[in-house]
Amino acid sequence: MKIKFTKMHALGNDYIYVDCFKQKLNKADLPELAKKICDRHFGVGSDGLILVVPGKSHKFRMVFYNPDGSEAEMCGNGIRCFARFLYDQGLSKSRVQDIETKAGIIHTEIIKPGQTFMIRTDIGKPILEREKIPVKGKGKFCINESLKMNGRKVQFTSMSLGNPHTLVFVKEFEPNWKEIGKAVENHPIFPRRTNVEFAKILSRSRIQMKIWERGVGETLASGTGASAATVAGVLKRKLERKVTAFFDNGKLGIEWREQDDHLYITGPAIRVFDGMYDYT
Repeated sequence: MKIKFTKMHALGNDYIYVDCFKQKLNKADLPELAKKICDRHFGVGSDGLILVVPGKSHKFRMVFYNPDGSEAEMCGNGIRCFARFLYDQGLSKSRVQDIETKAGIIHTEIIKPGQTFMIRTDIGKPILEREKIPVKGKGKFCINESLKMNGRKVQFTSMSLGNPHTLVFVKEFEPNWKEIGKAVENHPIFPRRTNVEFAKILSRSRIQMKIWERGVGETLASGTGASAATVAGVLKRKLERKVTAFFDNGKLGIEWREQDDHLYITGPAIRVFDGMYDYT
């Protein structure tokens, strides 16, 4: 089976998009396809496979698979690229879209088209209740708790933004932060595993971040991860509600609005190339 795809990225967080309005993948084992096509040595290489499919209540739905074949609920960077893909491919002429995901309906708006699209997304309210994240333990919330791991303690705050996130604030990024991220992701207190973000506070409106993504490993950026850091920072009274999150390859604007309690992400979406993948 030959599959036409488009490679896109947001701050280096890269994804493969397939238009399932024009080509059917009924015969494909989707988790297996994700593992193969996302492989950086034997496939196209990416942080995930995203399918553009018809929605149930809205025209478009995003279906997202991690490189390990697991299906994720949502992706902050991925959905901005999804919005650009719809616009570029002529699937929609509107700059405003409501897109279905496993995490609910995500509102997107193209605020600056061109070579580097700037897109704003409304990803809704953060979910702070422990059992809804989910995280095992006592108490209604999971804010500023300690996790014992390999003879050391890790202070963390967890929440759900449609998918589970665990935020660790650091003074400096440790050389072994990836090992810590992997251990936290797979810790037994997280029944569905968790995305792990490390954030260094530069000021009350600026943070530097490293990302360990559930089912992926290290990624170069994360929109939902930056949103989680903003929420955790506000809860700790360390950050304002409007924050710039810096990554190795650029920045995202995050706002947690008091008016509606929603999180808004503003950042770029880049088209890299189109191709054909021979799936066997």
